[in-house]
Amino acid sequence: MLKRIRRVLALFCFTLLTLLLLDVSGVLHHWLGWLAKVQLLPALLAMNVGVVLALCVLTLVFGRIYCSVICPLGVMQDGFAWLGRRRKKNRYSWSPEKRWLRYGLLGGMIVALATGVNIVVALLAPYSAYGRIVGSLVRPMYARVNNGLALLAERVDSYAFYEVDVWLKSLPTLVVAAATLVVLAWLAWRNGRTYCNTVCPVGTLLSLLARFSWFKVRIDNDRCVTCGLCAKNCKASCIDFKNHRVDYSRCVACGDCIEKCNKQAIRYTPAMRHKVSCPSETEAQSPDASRRAFLAVSALSATAALAQEGKKVDGGLAVVEQKVAPVRQTPVTPPGSLSASNMAKHCTACQLCVSTCPNDVLRPSSDLSTFMQPTSSFEHGFCRPECVKCSEVCPTGAIRPITRAEKTSIQAGHAVWIKKNCVPLTDERECGNCARHCPVGAITMVPIDENDENSLHVPAVNEARCIGCGACEHVCPASPLSAIIVEGHEVHRTI
Repeated sequence: MLKRIRRVLALFCFTLLTLLLLDVSGVLHHWLGWLAKVQLLPALLAMNVGVVLALCVLTLVFGRIYCSVICPLGVMQDGFAWLGRRRKKNRYSWSPEKRWLRYGLLGGMIVALATGVNIVVALLAPYSAYGRIVGSLVRPMYARVNNGLALLAERVDSYAFYEVDVWLKSLPTLVVAAATLVVLAWLAWRNGRTYCNTVCPVGTLLSLLARFSWFKVRIDNDRCVTCGLCAKNCKASCIDFKNHRVDYSRCVACGDCIEKCNKQAIRYTPAMRHKVSCPSETEAQSPDASRRAFLAVSALSATAALAQEGKKVDGGLAVVEQKVAPVRQTPVTPPGSLSASNMAKHCTACQLCVSTCPNDVLRPSSDLSTFMQPTSSFEHGFCRPECVKCSEVCPTGAIRPITRAEKTSIQAGHAVWIKKNCVPLTDERECGNCARHCPVGAITMVPIDENDENSLHVPAVNEARCIGCGACEHVCPASPLSAIIVEGHEVHRTI
């Protein structure tokens, strides 16, 4: 029964969170956004005290149930482990924990959070790894299926589906996501929960509390015949059946061992209902070890609080060269991110904002200092002043919630005119596309010759009014490089 309940809850959380990451309609975040915000590391970074306390209480009561029910990467690993179990049954065995590696990686995560080394946090964070796998590998296929349904619906005069653009937003992020999937699949297929119990810093952090959980998997020495079936089916490799001991720091309360024991010698019970004759991992822990565990939890919490397609044709008349992103001196971070520093300290590169952006503005950065974090670029669209979806879905506080009114007063960057690319100078004809489409009226057309009102007009940018939305860069007819581009601000300004 325990295993069935866990599976139902795990599939529920996993399916809904996956749908949130796959959503092309932009509406599911209103209903499912909470699933991203109850992930432990995002909650710590966002200083969401209620969620963090709830997860701590959940772990102190039930053990590491978070890892087997709420964490999507843990549930995905269970799927790969199930495939491996079909190949060979009773294939696991007890293995001591590699404490030096577990706590070394946890310490590395703490240091990375404190110093703003995003790449380490992004690679180790389990929810973010799953977000990249879904966003980079699964979502393009999902979008193509959606486009096929949109085509069929159009044939019957239905608009239940609409077509969306499918394009490669970041090759490096795609490579990282594919490599992560291959490594995780191989580890889980061969050895079950190796990643969770040896590499994942979130699992290690929760293990510090799980040692003291009220409900635990306990072995009844009087009933146990030392057959080893529990250990051979424990994907966490945490049951030492010869000594009747369970490493509670690695147990994820999956229930596999209980199901396989035919002597009913192993149960998931509260402390007061079961007495274990052999010393448990918790009882053997010294006061100094307990003190270190408490300090490690406090350190991470404090650190999190402080840091935290081919060618296109224009009207069937002429081939238009596809735009490419300019080299910006300062990247443009989304409105609501406050500053490049705030983004670096809080973002775990889960790609939820990138997937949710309806204007195709956000994409993962390829710069090593901000690797895989969202940055704005305007080849496929611009950041519409009325859209605040990225700020609504961000679970870590890297992009703070803002209203539509607030967004129109945030300067994420400013437009810069590139004289050599401008159509009035290259083609000797009037243009003014940037001025006509600027939503805040920050661009005016002025005579290139100030002494001749009849001379060709070129854009002049009022930086005090510009909000860096990228409309001018997006609509500029100059290709492949626009004649007007947006340079970001290290710290956002309010106008």
